[in-house]
Amino acid sequence: MRTRRLSIRTAVILVGLSLTLLGTAIAFGQEKVLYSFHYKGGPASGLIRDASGDLYGTTIGGGYDGSGFCLVPSEDGGWREYVWHFFGAYMDGQTPMASVIPDGSGNLYGTTEGGGVYGSGTVFVSAPMHGTEKVLHNFGTAMDGQDPKASLIFDAAGNLYGTTYAGGTHGAGTVFELTPNGSGGWTERVLHSFGDGMDGKGPVASMVWDAAGNLYGTTSQGGVYGYGAVFEMTPRQDGGWTEKVLHNFGSGEDGRSPLAGLVWDAAGNLYGTTNAGGVYGVGTVFEMMPRQDGGWTEHTLHHFGLYQADGHNPMASLAWDAAGSLYGTAYAGGVYGFGTVFELTPDGNGDWTEKSLHHFGLYRSDGRNPRGTLIFDSAGNLYGTTYAGGVYRMGTVFEVTP
Repeated sequence: MRTRRLSIRTAVILVGLSLTLLGTAIAFGQEKVLYSFHYKGGPASGLIRDASGDLYGTTIGGGYDGSGFCLVPSEDGGWREYVWHFFGAYMDGQTPMASVIPDGSGNLYGTTEGGGVYGSGTVFVSAPMHGTEKVLHNFGTAMDGQDPKASLIFDAAGNLYGTTYAGGTHGAGTVFELTPNGSGGWTERVLHSFGDGMDGKGPVASMVWDAAGNLYGTTSQGGVYGYGAVFEMTPRQDGGWTEKVLHNFGSGEDGRSPLAGLVWDAAGNLYGTTNAGGVYGVGTVFEMMPRQDGGWTEHTLHHFGLYQADGHNPMASLAWDAAGSLYGTAYAGGVYGFGTVFELTPDGNGDWTEKSLHHFGLYRSDGRNPRGTLIFDSAGNLYGTTYAGGVYRMGTVFEVTP
């Protein structure tokens, strides 16, 4: 027993020495695995949290072809997991890639990448407390979109908006709207088909609203250089929508291939991540600032790969804390090569400092390869998912205390 204790202590000392040598930008928060998936593995998206502190999410494996799960805190300090839906039965959707969103009645709305009547994905609503799920729309007819990978958003009237990765007039994806039709069903309308000329192509992330009712999002491909774009959707008086590209990725040391959505700050600037590109080729964090002439200026805040143990290839949107710092996940990189949780802090002079709060893969049961957006609780703790790793190597739900 004594020999084992000494070996663990020696390993910890060696890790500490290694981190000291790697640079001063490395920091650690306290990370705890709340749940390790086994037969329902592979959460590809983030979580949502209800007023009781329960966590909801989806996995792309398990059941017939994916599942929806809930984690409930227990009195002993652990977490209990239950499944609110197994996807893939009959003409149900398959492979939910995105986070779900709630309405005011406790229902959850989401998308599946595949399945449905035409095999090209669905929009669904589920009532977890009652164990019911209903398909609101089946993608894949005529010039409709196909393969939705992104979360949905509501407008003030209760309509749903989202993107599809493929389909549409040019086969390069769409922006769509779903409107309740008054008889219990929903009517879908394509607002924009990507791929016309130098337009973006292949959106995989959810969109955000501004105060004027315009939509903003990213495409993973397309644009002038072929490496993705930031776009704006503006409603017209005739009921249609106009799409405009605000930034084309891939010029010089700019980022490439944004896979994540955007977030606002209080001043009206947009922030996001790219999965590749930048000085070191493994992704960036960027800011979009509106100009007085109506255009936008893009500025890179961080180039991943800056130091040896920095994260690589972020896939998730960012999250703000109350102090004005940004938090996110990198899918790969870090000390052990399996991703990081990172923090970006402004210095007040226009520069930002990045540090890693957790390096995944330190121990065998730790998570690996986080893909989803982080969320906060009221105490400032962060919650997220990893696509792989954990006790059964099928992914985890984790908590990080900065």
